[in-house]
Amino acid sequence: MIIGISGGTGSGKTTAARRIIDSIGEANVLYLQQDSYYRNLADMPRDFRDRVNFDHPDALDGELLLNHLEALRAGEPIECPVYDFVTHTRRPESVHVEALPVIIVEGILVFHDARMRRLMDMKIFVDCDPDIRFIRRLERDIRERGRSVESVVEQYTATVRPMHLQFVEPSKRFADVILPEGGFNEVGIDLITGKIRSVLSG
Repeated sequence: MIIGISGGTGSGKTTAARRIIDSIGEANVLYLQQDSYYRNLADMPRDFRDRVNFDHPDALDGELLLNHLEALRAGEPIECPVYDFVTHTRRPESVHVEALPVIIVEGILVFHDARMRRLMDMKIFVDCDPDIRFIRRLERDIRERGRSVESVVEQYTATVRPMHLQFVEPSKRFADVILPEGGFNEVGIDLITGKIRSVLSG
């Protein structure tokens, strides 16, 4: 069973995924983040890398992610890439991943490609107010990705917000479930995990 979780940056996608995993059990769920599939920019000068639009679908290696999802659905293992967000490069090592009964693929653009959507048995869009999303993005990028306040604000206004309006928000129409407040929506999480259990037991 493949579950797609999308939504804007900082909307609570990861929290929602963790709540589902905690409920279903880690032994049954494989969690893939679309962020791992950013293209390797190692051959590009550093100042050029910093100006790349990372919120556009072209920044991601969609073909590799699609191939990996198809392999996992067939029960085959994959070598998941490891991405370094500080240097915008793909690390030389990868992570060996075995297929599990439930596969969660999470990212802002996982509903963009129709071929990927067709692989999904459930599509969840996590909805959240823009101001809350921005604050979460700001805190995360400073804490985890070595960014300054100025660079986060500049990136948000230049690319994050425009790309959200162009690609992410419109993809909400493909969702089977719209989940306000993500993992903090107790009723929504209970309904989703109940559906997953019924499919697995069937």
